[in-house]
Amino acid sequence: QVTSFQGVAVRSLCTSPPHEHPEHGRLVYFFFLAKAVLGVKFFSYSTSIFNLFMMPYIMLKTGIGFESLLMQAAFCGLIGFFTFVTPVTLHILTKGYVIRLYYKDDMDTYTAITYNAVLGEKATVFHQKDVKIPDITKMFTTFYAKTKSMLVNPTLFPNPQDYNHLMGYDKSLYFNLEEEKEPGERK
Repeated sequence: QVTSFQGVAVRSLCTSPPHEHPEHGRLVYFFFLAKAVLGVKFFSYSTSIFNLFMMPYIMLKTGIGFESLLMQAAFCGLIGFFTFVTPVTLHILTKGYVIRLYYKDDMDTYTAITYNAVLGEKATVFHQKDVKIPDITKMFTTFYAKTKSMLVNPTLFPNPQDYNHLMGYDKSLYFNLEEEKEPGERK
């Protein structure tokens, strides 16, 4: 699209509305703390890598490398615990955080964007019929998309109808009253 502004041609590079993605559809959810989650994971990974490189240096400079095997095992175990367990735990807790959720009306599909283990974005495509709500409320799970747990904040949906459709709350409930009467009549 080329427009003129005071005799100067200005080219617009935007080809779609800001909340529309050509591949995934319409943006229906955005997690505003996504950059904070990414920053925390990056900080955890970087400190773990720093620990791995510094551990041999610390062992040689402090003399732990020449003392008893028990002392070496305790030191390596303590440093190794925080080096490996912290990033793994952090990833397990945040792998289901949906940072963006797109919806395609024509196909009734959702695309959930989450962070993977190497801090990249991962797209999970699922249909609304694949959404399962857990029977018991879980700490880091709002719903399951196929078998993957997802976490969203219902208040961050700009349009509440989008959340209702995602969770299946917009479907009408059908009760067969004839089936309800039969057990009562037998008693």
